[in-house]
Amino acid sequence: MKASELRHKTDDELAAELNLLGKERFNLRFQRASGQLENTARVRQVRHDIARIMTILGERRRQSR
Repeated sequence: MKASELRHKTDDELAAELNLLGKERFNLRFQRASGQLENTARVRQVRHDIARIMTILGERRRQSR
């Protein structure tokens, strides 16, 4: 997911996406712990996507002040 794609979404859409990614990260952690995780690169992708969304939300909060 690119930052330019995320910037076109509303704050509510970003919050919903952040919630979904958080759940996915939780599930991936359990899969890794139980040895069932096949795509280990997905963990890093999810972490980076979460960071991108949080960065964009933070930028918007700072601009609105």
